[in-house]
Amino acid sequence: MIRTVGIVGAGTMGAQIGALFASIGVDVWLLDLTPQLSKQSVDRMRKMRPDPFYTPDAAARIRTGGFDQHFDALSECDWIIEAVVERADIKRPLLERIDKVRRPGTIVSTNTSGLSVTALAEGRSEDFRRHWLGTHFFNPPRYLRLIEIIPTPATDADVLARVQAYADLRLGKGVVVAKDTPNFIANHIGVHGVFRVLDALATGRYTIEEIDAMTGPAIGRPKSATFRTLDIAGIDIFAHVARTLAETLTDPDARRAFEPPPLVQELIARGWIGEKAGQGFYKRVKGPGGQSQILVLDPATMDYRPSQRVSLPALEAARAIEDPGPRLRTLFLAKDRVGDFTRATLGSSLLYAAQVAPDIAHGIDDVDRAMRWGFGWDIGPFEILDQIGVGTVLGAVPHASAPVLAQKVLDAGRDRFRQGALPPAGPGLEILRTAREQSRVVKQNAGASLIDLGDGVLGVEFHSKMNALGGDAIEMLHAGTAEAARNFRALVVGNESVNFSAGANLMLLLMEAQEGNWDEIDMMVRAFQGATAALKYADVPVVVAPVGLAIGGGCEVVLHGDRVQAAAETYLGLVEVGVGLIPAGGGTKEMLIRCLESRPPGSQADLLPFVQRAFETIAFGKVAASGPDAKRMGYLRSTDAITMNRDRLIADAKTRALARAAEGYQPPARPMAIPVGGENVRAALSLGVHLARRGDRISDHDALIGRKLAWILAGGSVPHATTVSEQHVLDLEREAFISLCGEPKTLERIGHTLKTGKTLRN
Repeated sequence: MIRTVGIVGAGTMGAQIGALFASIGVDVWLLDLTPQLSKQSVDRMRKMRPDPFYTPDAAARIRTGGFDQHFDALSECDWIIEAVVERADIKRPLLERIDKVRRPGTIVSTNTSGLSVTALAEGRSEDFRRHWLGTHFFNPPRYLRLIEIIPTPATDADVLARVQAYADLRLGKGVVVAKDTPNFIANHIGVHGVFRVLDALATGRYTIEEIDAMTGPAIGRPKSATFRTLDIAGIDIFAHVARTLAETLTDPDARRAFEPPPLVQELIARGWIGEKAGQGFYKRVKGPGGQSQILVLDPATMDYRPSQRVSLPALEAARAIEDPGPRLRTLFLAKDRVGDFTRATLGSSLLYAAQVAPDIAHGIDDVDRAMRWGFGWDIGPFEILDQIGVGTVLGAVPHASAPVLAQKVLDAGRDRFRQGALPPAGPGLEILRTAREQSRVVKQNAGASLIDLGDGVLGVEFHSKMNALGGDAIEMLHAGTAEAARNFRALVVGNESVNFSAGANLMLLLMEAQEGNWDEIDMMVRAFQGATAALKYADVPVVVAPVGLAIGGGCEVVLHGDRVQAAAETYLGLVEVGVGLIPAGGGTKEMLIRCLESRPPGSQADLLPFVQRAFETIAFGKVAASGPDAKRMGYLRSTDAITMNRDRLIADAKTRALARAAEGYQPPARPMAIPVGGENVRAALSLGVHLARRGDRISDHDALIGRKLAWILAGGSVPHATTVSEQHVLDLEREAFISLCGEPKTLERIGHTLKTGKTLRN
């Protein structure tokens, strides 16, 4: 049992590792040279965005201290993590001190990103070495899923298994066991790839903007691509990691491949080391009218210039291919500058991964998972090789000799490492994908599918772009509840995408509103209200399993489940006000019900404070920062649960659904009577809207939306406190929604969001 964790070193990584443990309810001792330094780290984290804590109160679990005064506190800890600067001469004395104060049996690990884990423990006691290993978290620890665990020859097998299980189940990590080699797996391959990109930049054939366009989402990588990522991470940090790797490699050719080029050395000499210095490959300045402007470095002159529009036809054509594998193959085979760049950079990196994989990893699956989880790749290097073809890559990229792994594939008469997709990392992981691959699809259309999850559980999976909810998805929700009632014991609504659902299909809504098709919009809203009601009153238990964004209509689906099994990284919110609307799929009604549930049973207490909470949640478009935060805000109930590892989410939801069925599930009784406050509550809410407008805190259109929301939450035209039916509130929702669709400023907001992805406050 891990009750208390000690973190030695309160720098960026150490402090945020402590924040992750505190967020899951573990007490943390955070130590640094002085108590002041540790406390300053916690204070900085409280202000950081994105937030390293799941909830604001998690920071209270961290106790801070200094090495001199509080080192003995480590004797209270069940796991001690060393996270000081990457220098063996600093780490070893601290580990000696830890060895003297730790209890026998206490796990000790290092967060080193590249030093030999085995060598760091030399001279330590036998019990220390049996409980010693590397645990390499990636930055930021809360959001990047990868943890590389590095055992030594002396590490006890049971200790390794315990840490693996804890990282998976409690920390929510994707776990890869790596060999104790320089920079382990992800950094080794990732840094090599960056150096090949820097080589391409040095040729002068490509601008920084062009390279970032070619190394971002187009090839299945994060939006920050190459040079923006370097600026964020710190060019000096990148150079240090590369230097550490080069110094520990024995092959002279391999060492030369990691020598920082003159441009990187010049940037470091000038102090232009990225975002923390205000400039690196990019520089943000104030433009005309005080607007922020991004400048980009010209390596030839070392001056900054305005960013230029990138025009690469092959890249634009490839972006239309949704599947990352075929898209990468298209780019790799392109007969232009894009193809030349892709072959020189990505192609070289793929062959390097195949060359070093046997030395750094226990198998190619671990390499692919490490790059997916640690560097945000859509597909790993061996998956890419399989998509392009091993022989094709070897034929297109200059190489001294084929990597042994690649040659074995060709000698076997194949062109792929795997015959199928990268398998799940273990039992209980990605069970929805497994069911789909086993052809257990019951029914499907363009927006969603019904999938047999086994053991009498049916799944509804959304699969439109951003899992936006249109008529197809709504139809499948209706079909899912009906099919589950006929042939299954329970229903799970969820998917294994990045986001559960970004809400309603706004493009379809905008088109109908611009044409004045009010009957069509009325039918759309009624269908959605009917689908969410079908979930709530289904004959079998419905467990909704959100992950990532679950906003707008996606949040409304979540609110209507019998139970919710949410991923820790779930961002729930009723955000319709941002596009000039109100929640009309039952979300306004459900948030009112949830806030009223906090009234003491049988209480005659004033309704206003509880209704006010629902009003503010919807009117301000509040979004929960995590699954635990969603509980704090009322989007999740106390009976709902959190899954740390998102790959286990559907399996956990299925288990929950079966448990509800075994309990003898009965759907809620209908009709439900909802307390409303009538004129007094409406007047109080409307007064707040009026004062906010007079104070210029909201726009006229915000005020209009606020008054309509107050009308719904107060029960409409009822004169005094009473109860109304759910259908009454649903009718009020629908009427307000349709009327707002007729407002020009609402259409402006919807259009702006569709064009920019941002909200407009007009």
